[in-house]
Amino acid sequence: MRIVSANLNGIRSAANKGFLEWLAQSGADVVALQELKAQDADLTDAMRAPDGYTGYFHCAEKKGYSGVGLYCKRQPDNVIVGLGIAEFDAEGRYIEAQWGNLSVISLYLPSGSSGEERQAVKFAFMDAFWPHLAQLAASGRDVVVLGDWNIAHNEIDLKNWKGNLKNSGFLPEERAWIGRVFGELKLVDVWRTLYADQPGYTWWSNRGQAYAKDVGWRIDYHVATPGLAATAQSASIYKAEKFSDHAPLIVDYGYTV
Repeated sequence: MRIVSANLNGIRSAANKGFLEWLAQSGADVVALQELKAQDADLTDAMRAPDGYTGYFHCAEKKGYSGVGLYCKRQPDNVIVGLGIAEFDAEGRYIEAQWGNLSVISLYLPSGSSGEERQAVKFAFMDAFWPHLAQLAASGRDVVVLGDWNIAHNEIDLKNWKGNLKNSGFLPEERAWIGRVFGELKLVDVWRTLYADQPGYTWWSNRGQAYAKDVGWRIDYHVATPGLAATAQSASIYKAEKFSDHAPLIVDYGYTV
């Protein structure tokens, strides 16, 4: 089973750059999307149901902002839109598809990089999301939470770690929180488990020559329950084409529904 996470930084922009054509030949069974930056009415038929897929979306109320989605080859048994927390559901940050005992979730955790106000929102989301994560971890289901967590866990996960120790995305509190996800909740960072020594950057700033020089951050994750994570066979980051300031993160699991 091939599962992909892709922050599109605008579904319309990514579509114009060939994302849907890539999707059609990607071999993906499920693709988790983040940063749709579109309302439901903005989505074309091709975006709603690309060749071979059905799309499910949780758009933000604010125009041109946030939003998550899932492209699924096989129709889910159930789709859960939102966390049931009004202030965060208004920003379109969570959608879950279920097949039997499997849950595949697209998550877009807030960024705090624009200032103290948004950093406070990010911390509030982390606090509110924790009980839900704990419930997922203890549910007995096979779960993978895909998406842009907006946190680099360790020094290997970003090129310029020394210069970012006081910046959102690499703050001690953020790193400790995601460390608890892996330690206390026993959820698994699939990329880092497969490739202990490969940085695995998935996002590059648009400033300067960050992409060309590979000055990146690993902030997109597959975070899975142990049983599902143990079936992960290989992972890759697709950079042959550039659809966004993020690159798609692909994991092949030896898992069948």
